[in-house]
Amino acid sequence: MAKDKQVAKSSKKDAEKSGKKGGIKQYFKELKSELKKVVWPTRQQVVNNTGVVLSVMAVMAVFLFAVDAGLGKAFEALLSIGK
Repeated sequence: MAKDKQVAKSSKKDAEKSGKKGGIKQYFKELKSELKKVVWPTRQQVVNNTGVVLSVMAVMAVFLFAVDAGLGKAFEALLSIGK
């Protein structure tokens, strides 16, 4: 019981210490600093990546269409056996 109270007090103190270290002004200052570290892709990289994504989507669409059509025909064949 005493340990539970001690743990609760220490957790409360830790929360108070980490709670307000700089406020919203500090948050935005750090955010600006982090955004400066980001390496943004070039226009050519974005175009290339977009092309890859669209190509993969087209291939997957054709593949899924073929699987769907094949399974549909197989299901119809199974149902026609029962007639």
